[in-house]
Amino acid sequence: QVPPGRCSLFDPAFSAQEAAALGELGLRLLPDNEEGKHGIEGSATLFYMVHCGKALYNNLLWRNWSEGALSKMVIVGNSFKGMEERLLSRILERDYSYIAKVLKGTEEVALPAHPRYLDTFNDTSVHWFPLHKLKELSPEVWDFVEEPMYQDCDDLEIIRKDDRANGGSPVAAE
Repeated sequence: QVPPGRCSLFDPAFSAQEAAALGELGLRLLPDNEEGKHGIEGSATLFYMVHCGKALYNNLLWRNWSEGALSKMVIVGNSFKGMEERLLSRILERDYSYIAKVLKGTEEVALPAHPRYLDTFNDTSVHWFPLHKLKELSPEVWDFVEEPMYQDCDDLEIIRKDDRANGGSPVAAE
């Protein structure tokens, strides 16, 4: 069991009342919108990112782009395989290159669908990155580490640091 003080949360849509309630539960609220660019800082970390935009996953992978960091991460969130199936490969590689590059280094297991919420949690999977699979990726995969910018992305599903709209809610437990 992870102690509440080791759980960090962020959602740009948290109200002051929600933030206060989470604080009362002993959970840490991240003070800034990191746009998913949360580093694990060497600790094994679980990210609960259900229904987040692809850019959040891509940013998270970019921020932790090394065999050592990725092998310590588990992500519960939207299926990477589903993203690959639904997006044209050129769009996936252009806009979400870190997701595209790590697909062969990822193990993914779909969570069973709940009969009551078929439309809500039908694309949720658990992802992890076994070190032996990451080591099998070509060395060139690790060379390009440019921060994602999303200039050409038509349907960006992320709340930028300066946006005020509602959005995704990544949660990390170290």
